[in-house]
Amino acid sequence: MGRKLNKNKIINDPVLGFISLPYESLYDLLQHPYIQRLTRIKQLGLSLLVYPGNTHTRFIHSLGAMHLTAEALRQLKDKGNDITDEEAEATLQAILLHDIGHGPFSHALENIIVEKLQHEEITLIMMNKINKEYGGMLDLAIKIFKNEYHKKYFHQLISSQLDMDRLDYLIRDSFFSGVREGSIGAERIIKMLNVKDDKLVIEAKGIYSAENFLIARRLMYWQVYLHKTTVSAEHMLKSILIRAKELSLSGKKLYASTALQYFISNRISGETFRNSQEALEKFSFLDDSDVISARKEWSQCDDKILSYLCKSLINRRLFKVKTGETENEFDAFCDEIKKKYKALGYSDDEIEYLYSCGEVKSRTYDPSNDKIQIIEKDGNTTEISDASDLLNTNTVTRKTSKYYLCYAQVFEENIEAN
Repeated sequence: MGRKLNKNKIINDPVLGFISLPYESLYDLLQHPYIQRLTRIKQLGLSLLVYPGNTHTRFIHSLGAMHLTAEALRQLKDKGNDITDEEAEATLQAILLHDIGHGPFSHALENIIVEKLQHEEITLIMMNKINKEYGGMLDLAIKIFKNEYHKKYFHQLISSQLDMDRLDYLIRDSFFSGVREGSIGAERIIKMLNVKDDKLVIEAKGIYSAENFLIARRLMYWQVYLHKTTVSAEHMLKSILIRAKELSLSGKKLYASTALQYFISNRISGETFRNSQEALEKFSFLDDSDVISARKEWSQCDDKILSYLCKSLINRRLFKVKTGETENEFDAFCDEIKKKYKALGYSDDEIEYLYSCGEVKSRTYDPSNDKIQIIEKDGNTTEISDASDLLNTNTVTRKTSKYYLCYAQVFEENIEAN
């Protein structure tokens, strides 16, 4: 495949402008079915039920993250950091492929389609498969992706507290949702990047942009990613797949594409997936359209729970959501609605699909995992929460939790909590 520069192939992105493909191998990877599959997977799953503009895909996000990474590598090289063409190409390959392990509707169905296996590990399995097809072209990219390469800052560009993946999704998700609080100065942050002791650092004059990044990330999580209506819709979608799998495993015939049929007719664990070429092949054909078409068919099936869930989600009759601060504050209310469900003839098994209590969590910044370091003119570095006079350290580093109750209003009267 080689590392020939490609000057002619550009892609017009509504968020970042023209994106170029500086290496021929990147163009070759874009043609691979694993990458093209991302054109059929929504970046933000069901959040379009709250923000109708959120129809962008994992594909364009991956391209955007690659573009920002190319800009960052250019800046780092201009500042005297030794970056070879081989290293730059491999880093761009890794960031371009970083999301290929996502299933339908992105995070919404994680651990439902394939049980107990995160999308990052599926990504690595798929990268290894591509690498075999391309005769070892991704050897270095895989080392960087796994953080096994001796220059650790390449991995930080892909996965860290201030990586190019996060920069792109904040800019992109803010743009398409219309939530301007998520807007950040990515160009400024990239211009302020440097390397000290094999770690990415932000030059001191870029601290305000880095602060804005953390504040924007916190706001986007609670306004967009963990919006209570999105939580409700995603709970319903998970319940639909769980119910379909339960029925299918018990012998009931349900319409589904070949790929989806495989996953609802079998319990595919992480161990099974790692060792099954068939599971990987079926997964690589699975995208949002499989679930959307099945959901429409299942809305007409004779199982009243599956039919009800599908009709409700299709027509946006979403479960009601209550949020709270403690884990047990919904107990009395749950007892009340279960009595209502029983009065309508639902069994205990069926009632499990009509309500759910859970917890959503977010941590804006986790310095125990990976620190954002600010470098002063004298060369000394300081962790951002210590260097900043704006950030509230407890606010940005504390894991924030909210408890929720989602429940179906299949009864005629509304119930209010006592």
